Amino acid sequence: MGGDARPHGSALDVVGAWPVPTAAAAIVDAGGRVVASFGPVDEPFRLASITKVFAGWAAMIAVEEGTVTLDHAVGQPGCTIEHLLSHAGGYPFEGDDPISPPEQRRIYSNTGIELAAAAIASQTGIGFDTYLTEGVLAPLGLTSSDLRGPVAHGLWSTVTDVASFLGELQRPTLISAESAAAVRRPHYADLGGIVPGVGRFEKCPWGLGTEVRGDKWPHWTGRGNSERTFGHFGGAGTMMWVDPDAGGALVALTDLPFDNWSETVVRSWSELSDAVVEELRTA
Repeated sequence: MGGDARPHGSALDVVGAWPVPTAAAAIVDAGGRVVASFGPVDEPFRLASITKVFAGWAAMIAVEEGTVTLDHAVGQPGCTIEHLLSHAGGYPFEGDDPISPPEQRRIYSNTGIELAAAAIASQTGIGFDTYLTEGVLAPLGLTSSDLRGPVAHGLWSTVTDVASFLGELQRPTLISAESAAAVRRPHYADLGGIVPGVGRFEKCPWGLGTEVRGDKWPHWTGRGNSERTFGHFGGAGTMMWVDPDAGGALVALTDLPFDNWSETVVRSWSELSDAVVEELRTA
């Protein structure tokens, strides 16, 4: 386990007991200030699917610029950018052939995110990796973040950079409050589906690149997290969320893939989340 980068609050103490080679974490308040941290916060980690939240934010920049709309048609008949970003486009986890009509069920799909990104790139004439860098990473000063692979899961970053992004998610500067609300609210809220590695839910709400907590349980966030909590976790062993009702956010990055500690990872993240929510609410 890496050593502490700076003093941390008691809520983050549990991270030190995780069965991972290296971990780093931070709590961010509603004003975007890091109030506690643990581990090597400036060490790059593969974010994996947390990348999708960054992609959703970049997509809303494109919407505000007028280069695309959420109802822009992409892929199979009836499918739109909104469907794809919210995993309602009917595409499988991987693969170009749809397995369901749009808006029938929640099917978590890397392909959907890639199709949405490709459509934005086509409309803007700018590669989505460049668009993400110039539209999100550079303006926020995320100098330790770079896309090294697919838009759906290829971003590498540090706790310091992700903490800054969590500040942006709470107090947006790159997009309007209305666009930010679109990222974090449920789209096609009544669709059921599976959160990979967590479980099947009769209602599986999702925003634009973000998972919305809703009333899912068991879940990788805590019992104490509000239904409005939004964020994502990654197969690389990473997670982040924002809880508007608790008044803050959490990021925890590790270098042990989800599947390698899947028997305990959901419980570990949930227990940490409950401790952080309690700390935020009593601060």
